[in-house]
Amino acid sequence: MSPQGDSEFPDIRIQGIRKYRGARGVTYTVRWVVGGSPHQRTFSTFKLAEAFRSKLHIAAGAGAAFSVDTGLQKALVAPSAGITWYSHACEFIDHKWAHASPRHRKALAEALTDLTVVLLEPGSRPRDLVALRRVLFSWSFNSSARTQEAPKEGETALRWVQGHSLPLERLREARTLRTGLDAISRKQDGSLAAAATTQRKRSAFFSVLQFAVELEYFEANPLAKISWKRPPTTHTLDRRVVVNIDQAHALLAAVSDQMPAVEAFFACLYFAGLRPAEAVNLRAADCALPEAGWGELVLSGSYQISGAAWTRSGESGDEQALKHRSAKDTRIVPAHPELVRTLRRHIEQFGVGVQGRLFVTRTGKAGVPLSPPYSNPLSMGTAYRVWSRARAATLTPEQLASPLARRPYDLRHACLSTWLNAGVPATQVAEWAGHSVNVLLKVYAKCIDGQDEAAKQRIEQALKPLE
Repeated sequence: MSPQGDSEFPDIRIQGIRKYRGARGVTYTVRWVVGGSPHQRTFSTFKLAEAFRSKLHIAAGAGAAFSVDTGLQKALVAPSAGITWYSHACEFIDHKWAHASPRHRKALAEALTDLTVVLLEPGSRPRDLVALRRVLFSWSFNSSARTQEAPKEGETALRWVQGHSLPLERLREARTLRTGLDAISRKQDGSLAAAATTQRKRSAFFSVLQFAVELEYFEANPLAKISWKRPPTTHTLDRRVVVNIDQAHALLAAVSDQMPAVEAFFACLYFAGLRPAEAVNLRAADCALPEAGWGELVLSGSYQISGAAWTRSGESGDEQALKHRSAKDTRIVPAHPELVRTLRRHIEQFGVGVQGRLFVTRTGKAGVPLSPPYSNPLSMGTAYRVWSRARAATLTPEQLASPLARRPYDLRHACLSTWLNAGVPATQVAEWAGHSVNVLLKVYAKCIDGQDEAAKQRIEQALKPLE
């Protein structure tokens, strides 16, 4: 369709439009060959694909000069020409930064670091992969850090990746996309990553490429055409983590022996079903604690610890809205009489920190007591250490080696399971827990530890022969 034998006018063969029906919808791919080099473009509608194919036919019929590398004539060169994956990923981070939570920022940086160290020109290999990963994560994909000069020790790695990152156009290729998918599905040691981690990073990969669609670099998200088997995940709670009432009381007593000032923190998880971040954010003014009977907790937010590099305040953590709720939403949770007594005792014995926080850091390094006012929220590192010691002091060797109450969060699981097994309607439990009913029944509707035996006895009784 064009003059042959000249590198500026290579042979051009334009094929038909191929329709692909995938999980995310239908796409239309135009395929053509320039000088023996195959090319393709994918579009979200048939009209867009046909329009692009017509442009190729018109240009080829007019004898226009085509590039073997891009497959396009000069007038049709993609807007992304000259843009690398690395530069586009940095622009994406800047686009998302202001509206993302600290934890989401950090998660995006992790995913983009994994992708960037493999989306390189063929044969390229960094001299110091550890240094490259470090500077990508802490500087390149951190918009706040990039307002300052790059760290001296990372300058060489940055210059290298800027010169060896793949052109963004190469992300149209299935082989390149699969290289990226393989990278985010494995840990740095080569073993398979957890299914939830892989899905989270793939979502980040898709979002970066969707941003390229918004900038009109791509006509459709190229990752949508890749057949990818979602790793199997389970949303159902492992019932082995749930403690019964006797085990819970024993663990809380062991916590009190280890560090009395945090007993009420764990009690909030077990008796009111609070998430740890919600309990850390609890203030005295949020608590209605009568002298007798049930009380009430009014939750207005959570305190998320993600590291000073990722927060808006520059502190190690930030106060965030309640999960799945807007910034001004609150959630009211009933406080069991035992929790009311524990919280009243906690306030009387330990007082409160700055802004009325109930759970604050009261000891420094090596356990040295700090002087009030206590301004820092309770460190989750401290909470995990106390919980680990409490488990060791309470559980049998077999239980200690099992998943039973391995994390403080498992006390919340026990609370919600107890409410459900007590006959509280799922809609009410979901409201108290801050979940949808669907998620609640999928995840938390489990029997507490020790309930099986009672169920077996009831079945045995029912199957006894009649006298």
